Amino acid sequence: MQDMVTLYDVPADELIEELADRLEDRIEAPEWSQFTKTGSAKELPPQDDDFWFVRAGSLLRKVATKGPIGLETLAVEYGSKKRGSNRYRVAKAKTSTGAKKINRVILQQLEEEGLVETAQGEGRRITADGRSFLDDAANDVFERLDRPELERYA
Repeated sequence: MQDMVTLYDVPADELIEELADRLEDRIEAPEWSQFTKTGSAKELPPQDDDFWFVRAGSLLRKVATKGPIGLETLAVEYGSKKRGSNRYRVAKAKTSTGAKKINRVILQQLEEEGLVETAQGEGRRITADGRSFLDDAANDVFERLDRPELERYA
């Protein structure tokens, strides 16, 4: 019998994908989410259909690993380099923060689901329900992984 699998025991990208699938049943992407960019450095909105749920899974994992964490810090985490358009490169690349509204709305949805909570003055942190939701997802991911190069996660 192996020990309980946690979110630290599986690759992040696999876990986020599993969380996105599970969150699709629990939260709803707003109408405006298909038109909004993820930051001022971006030229276009995300092209993936499941972007909202992937970001929600990613946010849930970030809050669990780094929480309590605030919106400002998350905006920096999801920021990118601002290089100008592809055609004209005049200014040096600067870093730009990501859009806060997307993260804020997703965090509010996760809060309504009881997966995260507000730590007064510190940002959001994971709840006990959120932790078990993550660990269940990690367990399922772990059972699907039987590739030899992932032995180190065992």
